[in-house]
Amino acid sequence: MSNGQTRSEASPATGKARTVDMRLEVVVIPVSDVDRAKQFYSSLGWRLDVDIVKDDQFRVVHFTPTGSQCSLLFGNGVTTEKPGSVQGLHLIVSDVEAARAELIERGVEVSEIFHDVGGVFHHAGEVGRLSGLHPVRASYGSFAAFSDPDGNGWVFQEVTTRLPGRVEPGDTTFASSKELAGALRRAAAAHGEHEKTTGQHDENWPDWYAEYIVREQAGG
Repeated sequence: MSNGQTRSEASPATGKARTVDMRLEVVVIPVSDVDRAKQFYSSLGWRLDVDIVKDDQFRVVHFTPTGSQCSLLFGNGVTTEKPGSVQGLHLIVSDVEAARAELIERGVEVSEIFHDVGGVFHHAGEVGRLSGLHPVRASYGSFAAFSDPDGNGWVFQEVTTRLPGRVEPGDTTFASSKELAGALRRAAAAHGEHEKTTGQHDENWPDWYAEYIVREQAGG
């Protein structure tokens, strides 16, 4: 979604109610050396789901990033694209500094953290990069990049609050205990301000926390 694209432009124009879920399950990337790619993605700490060899012409390797519902597939005979041609694969993280530090500790070369001159929701390409976290650390605004041995490009994007409509009602989920802890801290801070306003202790703070976190994930 670009800065100039409105929510109405990004939504289906048919006006029909959704009837069938269409969940992105697998992204295929082209690699030149399957064993080398397998070793690299294993080094990220991602889960190896399958490694199926049919013959010399066909092999499928399937990894799932930590906390992801979508997986990565590569191998022999699975795509005709040029190795390294896939760019801008986004990995959404709640803390870009922590995600970058973890990969560096695992021996992966990761770019410095950067934000975009166009602000949030902009592309994460080379043009317009500015060093450092987004000035106000806005959700969707901070990035770090790395590549696999073939040059397929990945981008960490820090997201702490979803855009309105990006979370289905009732779908309040967290990829890790760290992400849940961050949501609870933000809820605690907001609740403290709430109690200052009311001037009294809130006996129903668990309900308040829960409602706050659901609203936050839904972009409210």
